[in-house]
Amino acid sequence: MAKAPHPAPPRPAGQAPAAPVRMAPTAAPSVAQVSEPSTGARNIVRALEEVGVDTIFGMPGGAILPTYDPLYDSTKVRHILVRHEQGAGHAATGYAAATGKVGVCMATSGPGATNLITALADAHMDSVPVVAITGQVGASMIGTDAFQEADIVGATMPVTKHSFLVTDAEEIPARIAEAFYIASTGRPGPVLVDIAKSAQQAGATFNWPPQMDLPGYHPVTKPHARQVREAARLLATARRPVLYVGGGAIRANAAPELRQLVDLSGAAVVTTLMARGAVPDSHPQNLGMPGMHGTVAAVAALQQADLIVALGARFDDRVTGKLDSFAPKATIVHADIDPAEISKNRYADVPIVGDLREVVADLVVDLKAAHVQHGQPDLEAWWKQLDDLRSTYPLGWAPTEDGLMAPQHVISRLGEIAGPDAVYVSGVGQHQMWAAQFIRYENPRTWLNSGGLGTMGYAVPAAMGAKVGRPEATVWAIDGDGCFQMTNQELATCALEGIPIKVALINNSSLGMVRQWQTLFYEGRYSHTDLHTGHETRHIPDFVKLAEAYGCVGIRCTSTADVDATIKRAMEIDDQPVVVDFVVSRDAMVWPMVAAGVSNDDIQYARGITPAWDRDE
Repeated sequence: MAKAPHPAPPRPAGQAPAAPVRMAPTAAPSVAQVSEPSTGARNIVRALEEVGVDTIFGMPGGAILPTYDPLYDSTKVRHILVRHEQGAGHAATGYAAATGKVGVCMATSGPGATNLITALADAHMDSVPVVAITGQVGASMIGTDAFQEADIVGATMPVTKHSFLVTDAEEIPARIAEAFYIASTGRPGPVLVDIAKSAQQAGATFNWPPQMDLPGYHPVTKPHARQVREAARLLATARRPVLYVGGGAIRANAAPELRQLVDLSGAAVVTTLMARGAVPDSHPQNLGMPGMHGTVAAVAALQQADLIVALGARFDDRVTGKLDSFAPKATIVHADIDPAEISKNRYADVPIVGDLREVVADLVVDLKAAHVQHGQPDLEAWWKQLDDLRSTYPLGWAPTEDGLMAPQHVISRLGEIAGPDAVYVSGVGQHQMWAAQFIRYENPRTWLNSGGLGTMGYAVPAAMGAKVGRPEATVWAIDGDGCFQMTNQELATCALEGIPIKVALINNSSLGMVRQWQTLFYEGRYSHTDLHTGHETRHIPDFVKLAEAYGCVGIRCTSTADVDATIKRAMEIDDQPVVVDFVVSRDAMVWPMVAAGVSNDDIQYARGITPAWDRDE
């Protein structure tokens, strides 16, 4: 790859130019070329300023301390002091996912850096653009097992797009520019820059814009025209077509083009857990979420399709179920920015590599031409079958038997009252699935969750990052009492930094999803999933008191009759973080469900009820 004299600025994920390119930094220097004496540490801060960073989530320590000194003087970058480095990583992810910009986190060496690994792995699985800056021991001490030394570059290579080790202060501006370019182009993802303390302390020249040198990195954005034309022909002539929309549609900012394709094609649409909001839930062709806890209509559509057009999706096991029984009659068109995903799990009859926004825009043009040539497809019988399934097997829930609130009702009312313009950030487990099912998403980047890695503890810090990135939006973290206790210390950060997130704590006194599996597959042997064992009449901790101790407003709701008023009260508080402890039934379960390792044909609508569709059609 030829050297580009200008670094690419942070840009909405997926909006990647074909490399190499020449472009000006987001925050242009006052003169055409800046070159002046400085230090490595100062160059880190100045480089971050030049690429347009406005927020860093981090925690100082010895090996990164030289950089925190000039950061103290920055008027362009806000540093938010977290209470745990994992919180910094998730906050950077939430910021990036909510805004489309690159999120930034910072930590010291050793345990500070290793505490970022879970958050980096999470961002990697869900293709979120993040840059992590870590300090490292002095260059002469690397490899000696020095105090707080850890090979963080080696540790993070499997869970980042790239990891840099910088020992020469002169390289710092270029490596940071490259990190932002890699994170935000092609398939977005996290990049780590580990910088030796000696390089931070050394004198260096600040050269800006720097020369980037990324041999072998050539993200493809323009799709192959012939492949797109063939996809259009198939879509124009299919009798049971499905658009299988994945999280790549969100990352690529492809929602407007996608809406055109949906309207033009008349095809059924399914939006994965990571793609909720890419197509409005109110759109009549949107069947909802497919997969393990998807709607019956969405699962059936994929199983019965004669054509699946996968757009920014990766045929994840949670969607396909038993892979060899997935969509047995379907021709597969697979479009993705990452060529490694094409045919990885399911063979693609028509592979398309490119930026999804460009792919869908080209597909719209070619589909119009295909309709002229082949006519409009007759989808009446297909839609009759799908509408019958949609009306026969709607999402819903059964009343609880223990007198406690139904969590589905709480989450459904939260979505209705907060509305489609709010940002919803969930933890992982039952509450995550209910939030995906019972809140209606009309806009992209309003639903954030840990999809691929399934990281408990994601919600609170990610909501913090989302609120910082979009301060005008109402941000609700929907969390379980298990997840919440992993990262709730970031409430202190929110209170002190004036970040008024709202937390809906779906408190069922247990590790709910694991308990559900124990109910269904382990004969109700609840091994170590009860969070209040030995104290059934006393909740430990008291989440209202905990919230208040962190400087937040704490509210408890135990009655269905009080749910609406409680949510409205929380919505009225804008100057402090709010935690609402919704005490709900532990016996509620997520339905529908496809058990792990079985065919999607074996989906259960509720316990003991297996939907049927015409599998011989």
